[in-house]
Order: sequence, then C-alpha cells, then structure tokens
Amino acid sequence: MCDRRTVGRFPGVSTPNFRLVTSPAALDGAPEGWATDLLTDGHVSFLIDEGGVDAISAAAHTLGAEAVTVLRHETTAALQEKTVRTHAHGLPLVWIGAGFSDEARQWAKDRGQMTLLVESEGALDEEERGKIARFIAILGRQTD
Repeated sequence: MCDRRTVGRFPGVSTPNFRLVTSPAALDGAPEGWATDLLTDGHVSFLIDEGGVDAISAAAHTLGAEAVTVLRHETTAALQEKTVRTHAHGLPLVWIGAGFSDEARQWAKDRGQMTLLVESEGALDEEERGKIARFIAILGRQTD
C-alpha cells in the first residue's frame, strides 16, 4: 500500500511549505537547476497538457524525481480550477495556468494562505520565473 504522505513529493521534502501546480510545459526552457532549486521546500503537481504523460515524465526527469503528482484532468476549465483549489488545501500555492476565472482570482485573494497566480501559456519567461522565486523566498522567510 502507498503512503499518501510521500507519493509525488519532491525528494527530500517531508512536509512541503507550498504547492506548485503547473503544466510541464511551464518548466521548459528554464535555466538548469532552476525548478529543482525552487522546489527544495515545495511539492509539484502537474496538470496534463498537450504533451501528455511524456511531457510529465520529461519534467520529472528534469527534477530528478522518481514520482510526481498528476492532478486529474477535468472536462471543463471551471472543474479543473475547482480541483486545483481543493488540492491546494491549507498550503501556500503557486498556480501557473493559461488564464484564471474571476472566481479563481477571488478565491486566491480571499484564502488564508499566500497564493500566486501566474498566467502563462507554455514556458515561463525570465520575469515570471523571477516573480515565482521572490514569492517562494518570502514564504521561506516566514517559516524561518
């Protein structure tokens, strides 16, 4: 039987400080080691994109992870957002997506945990990666 507390967790992280929800394509083109360094204290969950399982597998290889979490694919954008919101649970969240509904934006604003919504279709650019790194640095200072 699988231990749900460790399945899909980034190697070496016993209790994550935050969740990162993204498509694997968002990590394409990032400088070597950027995502691995970013996720030292976090947990990544992938959304299925056009690349399918092969893209998720490639991202897992890039991260040096034997296992990653894959969020279930929903039939509508509204249901997909609801799944991500439920998955975030009580942890801070970095959510990378092509776009967000007004409901998701309001949820991010109102929830008790810090939440960063990053709109990006495909690979993150340098500015977006910087915004995420700063957000995670702030989280790190709060937990020290």
